[in-house]
Amino acid sequence: MTHTIIVGEKVKALREQKNLSVEELAQRSGINPEVIRQIEKETEIPALAPLIKISRGLGVRLGTFLDDAEELGPVVTRANEKNAAIRISSTGNVNPDGMNYFALARSKSGRHMEPFLIQLNAGTKKEYPASAHEGEEFIYVLDGIVELDYGKTTYTLKKGDSIYFDSTVCHHLHAADQATATFISIIYTPA
Repeated sequence: MTHTIIVGEKVKALREQKNLSVEELAQRSGINPEVIRQIEKETEIPALAPLIKISRGLGVRLGTFLDDAEELGPVVTRANEKNAAIRISSTGNVNPDGMNYFALARSKSGRHMEPFLIQLNAGTKKEYPASAHEGEEFIYVLDGIVELDYGKTTYTLKKGDSIYFDSTVCHHLHAADQATATFISIIYTPA
């Protein structure tokens, strides 16, 4: 059984460790102070784009919200090891059509990529809000069908398909046919 990492607690702890008020972090990250408060209180499951902006505002990597230890050498994640999940909303609200991110290199220090195993939960919405953030992404589908709305084009990815894209273009990932999908995602955000 996996457990879920409480992102809000980590955001608040890092913000307080750096002696920043919510308003100062909001100014640094370009995020509305109320959104930061909701994330810290766990009343909102954060979307990926705001988390990236918050990590930038705090001067930390996105993976810092998942890190437990710092390993200088290679990091091996075994298939039978249960990783903690970070729950990220696909819409920025608490809803069933979100994603569970399982970090695949959570103890690797100084990394420039964020590799994840992602379970994309089936949703019920027909329209999905797109988001954009710095960097690039690579996705490899392990199970199910994933749809990527990318700009004005929709890509349908099945088991064994992959895609590499510029994440500064507005995009949204969701499970096709209202079925759960699983994929590997590698997210790169420039320093």
